[in-house]
Amino acid sequence: MPVIIVENDSSQWEDETGSVYHFPKRYKNLLAQGMEVVYYKGRIKDKSFASARLSNDPHYFGKARIGKVDADRRNNKGDLFAFIENFVPFENPVPLKIDGIYLETIPATRVKNYWRDAVRPISQVNYDAILSHAKLLSSQAQTVVPNADDDTFTFESFSEGSKTSFFGTRYERSTDLRMKAIAFHGLDCKACGFDFEQAYGEHAKGFIHVHHVVPISTFGGEQAVSPETDLVTLCANCHAVVHRKRDKTLSIEELKGMLRGRWVNEPL
Repeated sequence: MPVIIVENDSSQWEDETGSVYHFPKRYKNLLAQGMEVVYYKGRIKDKSFASARLSNDPHYFGKARIGKVDADRRNNKGDLFAFIENFVPFENPVPLKIDGIYLETIPATRVKNYWRDAVRPISQVNYDAILSHAKLLSSQAQTVVPNADDDTFTFESFSEGSKTSFFGTRYERSTDLRMKAIAFHGLDCKACGFDFEQAYGEHAKGFIHVHHVVPISTFGGEQAVSPETDLVTLCANCHAVVHRKRDKTLSIEELKGMLRGRWVNEPL
C-alpha cells in the first residue's frame, strides 16, 4: 500500500529530501522497505522557507521508494529512519484538492484529525490520482554543490567514482550517500569519538567528514557504494591522518590502534 510522508519546513532531524526520512516509532508499521511514497508539505508557517518550496499551500512535491529502515541511534525514544531511494521531484506542486475534491480519501472517522499524521497510508487509487497530476523532473541531473570534505567542488550523482575534468581529475561524490552515511553512523567520529556540536556548539551542528573506506580514486569508474559498509564518519583530524600518506590509506582499526597507543597490524 502506498504512503504519504510529510516533510516539515523545520524539523529536529533536518533530513535531506530524497535521501533520508526520520519518523517516530508510532509509524513503524506503516513504513517498510520497498513501499512507494509521495512527499507532502502542509501550509507554510514561516515565510522564510518560501523559496525552498513549490507552493505556500499544502501540496505534493515528489515520489520515491522506501529503502532500508533502521533505528535512529542518536536518541533513546525509539525513533527510526528510512533510506529514500529513487526520489523524483515534481516540476510543479500538486495541490491537495483538484476541483474541490481531495486527492486523498479521508476516512469518516478521521475527518477532524486526518491531517495531523506525518505518515498516512493511501490507496493505490489515491496514489495514481496524485501522480496523474504530476509532471516528473529527472532525478539524474548533476549539480555542483559545496563539499564538506575539503574539495572545492563536488558533483552529485547516485553512483560514485566517475571521472570529471576540472583542472585535473576529480571524482564524483554523492551528497545523497553522505546524508545516508550520517543517518546510519551518526555525527561522532568512529575512531576517536569526537563530536563537533558538543565541542563547538550550534555553529558546528551537523558537521562531520564522511570517509570512503576504499578511496574512490581507486574505483576506476562508477561503482555502487553502501553507506553502511563503504562509508564511515570521521572528525577532520582522524580523516587527515587516514590519508596522510598517499601510498597507504589507514584502515579504521589501524587508526583506532594508533589512538590506543599501539599499531594494530592487519593480517598479511
